[in-house]
Amino acid sequence: MNASGRKFKQLLLSGFRTPCNFPHVSFVRRSYSRHTESFSAGHVTRGFLHRRQRHRAVSRCGGVPMEKPSSSGRAALEETKGLVEDGGVLRGAEGGEVVAHTTRKSSSSRSSRKSFRLDYRLEEDVTKSCRDKHGRWTNPWPTWRFPSYSMLLRFLLWDKNHSNVPTSKEALDSELPVIEPYFVQNPDLSDSGPGLRVTWLGHATVLVEMDGLNILTDPVFSQRASPFQFMGPKRYRGPPCTVEQLPRIDAVVISHSHYDHLDTGSVTSLNTRFGGELRWFVPLGLMDWMAKMGCENVMELDWWEENCVPGHDDVTFVCTPSQHWSKRTALDDNKSLWGSWSILGPDHRFFFAGDTGYCASFQEIGRRFGPFDLAAIPIGAYLPRDVMQGQHVDPEEAVQIHQDLQAKQSVAIHWGTFALAYEYYMEPPVRLREALEQRGLKPESFFTLHHGESRLIASREGDVFD
Repeated sequence: MNASGRKFKQLLLSGFRTPCNFPHVSFVRRSYSRHTESFSAGHVTRGFLHRRQRHRAVSRCGGVPMEKPSSSGRAALEETKGLVEDGGVLRGAEGGEVVAHTTRKSSSSRSSRKSFRLDYRLEEDVTKSCRDKHGRWTNPWPTWRFPSYSMLLRFLLWDKNHSNVPTSKEALDSELPVIEPYFVQNPDLSDSGPGLRVTWLGHATVLVEMDGLNILTDPVFSQRASPFQFMGPKRYRGPPCTVEQLPRIDAVVISHSHYDHLDTGSVTSLNTRFGGELRWFVPLGLMDWMAKMGCENVMELDWWEENCVPGHDDVTFVCTPSQHWSKRTALDDNKSLWGSWSILGPDHRFFFAGDTGYCASFQEIGRRFGPFDLAAIPIGAYLPRDVMQGQHVDPEEAVQIHQDLQAKQSVAIHWGTFALAYEYYMEPPVRLREALEQRGLKPESFFTLHHGESRLIASREGDVFD
């Protein structure tokens, strides 16, 4: 290892997030104090007002769902349970009244969305978010296991890296071409029509156009996934467009705080361009960071909480569970929550997994909100397996998530952009195809895209994407 490589590893161990999301080895006693923030109406908002009562009710967590029913009910779920809303009264399939819990409103003055809570007798048990004794967020599943310090040292210092990313631009262009997105080639087609269209912009960044909204996931347009742009994991495939070339963006969903999913430069650029018209959806604990970036229109949600984009009350954004962790500095391990996102429109449903290991909660999400028209599921950064299994699914587990969600189609993310682990850089799509074949699934049911490439998932007559 050369001098620069040794220096970089020393810096990683000293507290910066490593390329594979490992924590700083710290012996500082952690403390936690509950606090609340208040912001002016229409600015940064804490999601639903009942959250403090719910936190008091959760005293511990384990590897099984909490007994308390979820507070995340919605009209689409009511329909699947045989319920309809009739003059403010919920009625069952036979027309009889069903006792409904009190409706709750968003605390944002920009949204009048009401979220109904199902009768507890019809509501499925779901796994709730929970904290450890230090007040840090933790994963409640037995599938969660963080690697030991000896594993981390072995990984950083001795394990062989098999990624073998070519240094030749010609070789990369041949294997992983970067395509100019359709909205750059023809901006006249950049308005979302009635179909569902997905464009992969690299790593976990996708543009989804559905039900009149343009939605961006985990936007990262910088060259490095790092607090600094002179060191840290560097893209070997550049972004296919700039923030300035994007079409109108109505909403951004953030899965967690790691640098390859929450990028300061990209957040700043998006906020500069779209300002308060852009709504940000983030898990608990990220509101203050977003406020420091100048973002005004932020919804911070717990697992199973929901909200919407003002003026688009028919599209529901639900923060749903994932198995991961969070960190941006040496001492903020798991101070913010992580999650996936279920986006439920009148015509289409989209699921964004973010970054995750496999856990039972995807079955819960599939039962509650499936089937999904499209799911974005990670397939990369999974070797060595003993180090990565708790936090990153491999292609085989990605296919299991695809099935758990009852996804009609899925697009592969979290591969082909940053070398974050030690598998060969082109191995993830190969193993994905093999896993689909082993389960008797069609290759087109879970597909990969080139950087900048789009795919139309569903359309109607007159769709602008046709």
